[in-house]
Amino acid sequence: MKRWFITGTDTEIGKTVVASALIRHLVAAGYRVAGMKPVASGCAMTGAGLRNEDALSLMAASNVGLPYDVVNPFAYAPAIAPHIAAQEAGRPIDIAAISALAGTIEADYLVVEGVGGWMVPLGDVHMLADLARATADEVIVVVGLRLGCINHALLTAARIASDGMPLKGWIANHVDPDMQAQAENMHTLETLMPCPLLGVMHWQNSNRQYPELKIHPKEALSNAVLALSERGMRQV
Repeated sequence: MKRWFITGTDTEIGKTVVASALIRHLVAAGYRVAGMKPVASGCAMTGAGLRNEDALSLMAASNVGLPYDVVNPFAYAPAIAPHIAAQEAGRPIDIAAISALAGTIEADYLVVEGVGGWMVPLGDVHMLADLARATADEVIVVVGLRLGCINHALLTAARIASDGMPLKGWIANHVDPDMQAQAENMHTLETLMPCPLLGVMHWQNSNRQYPELKIHPKEALSNAVLALSERGMRQV
């Protein structure tokens, strides 16, 4: 099973949108794909317990049915930093327990979405990197294209490498339609990032339910994703 960890250059940068689109691509190619959002804050109380929109999005995209508590075992109500939410709830984030749950999943691909950016603490001892190491083999960075993205992307990539995690590549997400010099920023990122550009998500109208992830023609997440371009995906 291939296991990818999705992180981003910041919070609210489109990790869930990208992760869900990636899962849908792999499902469409015939693979069995599961998603996890092991830690989430800002969850809503429902009749079934705390539920997180990001986790539900990954579940909706996946074709491997998993109980919610496996997809999102550590759910917290306050929309605050997860280690603070965990402290307030009296329920610390247990990396070993999350790793054990991930180990029970049977699929061709496991896409694990992180929380916030790469340098998010998950407690007094653990950082997000510990969660990534416990659940995945490679990291994909979602780069939100806006002013400052070059610095954020390079710092994130450098820290991931220093933490000993292999970088699969990066995906550009156009989060600011008014950003100036977008093409020039993309060129600089392609030149300086120590891993390949895997795909691009262009700015989406809010009415579009399933944004399209355009796979970069020079790279492929897998042979399955390459095959999708033959079904009519527009090239970047």
